[in-house]
Amino acid sequence: MAGLDDDPNDPVVVTGYKATHARKLSISQKGADRARAAGRAPVERGFARLRNWRHSPRSAPTPPTPPLPAGTDTNLEVNR
Repeated sequence: MAGLDDDPNDPVVVTGYKATHARKLSISQKGADRARAAGRAPVERGFARLRNWRHSPRSAPTPPTPPLPAGTDTNLEVNR
């Protein structure tokens, strides 16, 4: 969360709240988790797109051609 703490010598790590079976989250804690997730989602989506850019159908290589049978003439010149 940008602008949360401006002191570079004392950084702050923002973590979410975690509910347990014995302790449920309050409404304000749920709201804080939602706000944190809303700020985090676009960043996570960007990293996911960077990780998976190779798997796009447009960037997929063409499949290899099958091998030619033995004795096939590989000369591609056309006789006139």
